[in-house]
Amino acid sequence: MRMDTQALAETYRDRLFAAAFQVSGNAADAEDAAQEALLRYHTSEKQFESEQHIRAWLLRVAINCAKNVSRSFFRRNTVPLEAYMETLEFDSGESREIFREVMGLPEKYRLVIHLFYYEDYTVAEIRRILGLTESNVKVRLSRGRQLLKKNLQEVWDDE
Repeated sequence: MRMDTQALAETYRDRLFAAAFQVSGNAADAEDAAQEALLRYHTSEKQFESEQHIRAWLLRVAINCAKNVSRSFFRRNTVPLEAYMETLEFDSGESREIFREVMGLPEKYRLVIHLFYYEDYTVAEIRRILGLTESNVKVRLSRGRQLLKKNLQEVWDDE
């Protein structure tokens, strides 16, 4: 199965950007990673089983591209988290604070939390996307939740 690249770009651009931003922490790098994922889809001849398979493949490519850029010696001009958060819309101040705390987690927890809660992937789907074992995904989700709970409790106790 193949889909029109333009339709995929319109549908998944924001999700690819968000996943790449979780890894890179930099809006420009995340945009580049999202575009690279779409470009690789467009130029590949790979056949996919379904639209979900395409979505997972695109996310995996965007995440890998963001990791590669993050490791690059030439990575510069990072955008502060606050500047990025100004471009997002939140339902409440609480959801804004939760997002801020998620972004403060170590990458291995932040990424699985993002895919599970913000992208609505199952543990099995995250396993395939990130190339981990299912038990490793569950452990990362559990530890990420524990860190979030601890960090949010500290923030909310201070208020």
